[in-house]
Amino acid sequence: MPLHRLRPVRLLLAALVALAGTLLAAAPSPAADAPARGSAYMGIGVLAHDGQNGTPRDTRAAQTEGVDVSGHQGNVAWSTLWSSGVKWAYVKATEGTYYTNPYFAQQYNGSYNLGMIRGAYHFATPDTTGGATQADYFVDHGGGWSKDGRTLPGALDIEWNPYGDSCYGKTQSAMVTWIRDFLNRYKARTGRDAVIYTATSWWTECTGNYGGFATANPLWIARYASTVGTLPAGWGYYTMWQYTSSGPTVGDHDKFNGALDRVQALANG
Repeated sequence: MPLHRLRPVRLLLAALVALAGTLLAAAPSPAADAPARGSAYMGIGVLAHDGQNGTPRDTRAAQTEGVDVSGHQGNVAWSTLWSSGVKWAYVKATEGTYYTNPYFAQQYNGSYNLGMIRGAYHFATPDTTGGATQADYFVDHGGGWSKDGRTLPGALDIEWNPYGDSCYGKTQSAMVTWIRDFLNRYKARTGRDAVIYTATSWWTECTGNYGGFATANPLWIARYASTVGTLPAGWGYYTMWQYTSSGPTVGDHDKFNGALDRVQALANG
């Protein structure tokens, strides 16, 4: 091809390369310090977003100590926790539709075998698959319920997205729909209303402080402080409170808002 015809072609190619570079530079990229998919756990975003301001006072009314654990704790020393007064536990079973906890059996059965009342939780990723799909995955991989007096209903861990946008790229109404789809499918599969674990600040930002789940779904509030503070709309009280990520043996410690017989009542449904 003559040189005078090649020149426009080269100019066009150079322009296309420059445009591609501009588009790539503008495209969002995962945060450099984002954790690996599957490694999220209950409360992963609390310290970064809400901070920590003390621990509960010892003079509070009767409450029952519990813990929540996931794969990053590995094999848990359940006998140590039992001896320290921990009477209930929640274990991460699943995340999205792509992860199951490799330590689930040791954690879920180990706590139960020592006499604890235990349940399973699901870390929600509303940006990957639908709510009903994730509920099915949860139930199919350890998140079910049985009326044996020592199995708590499954918990939906819905909080800040550790892998990207805090609200998983969803509008407030779309987030409410996603949560509703999860809760409806979980109840259809198990006969129980799932517990909702969340933080008031996240719930306000990402659901518009929706209050429609409060009549059926127990609230597990996350706040690392001396009091629980303001609860999400609709809930007049909390059922469980994750109050620290730096407690003894496993880090994440919780209070059940009542004596042991109330924990048993929730298990029995």
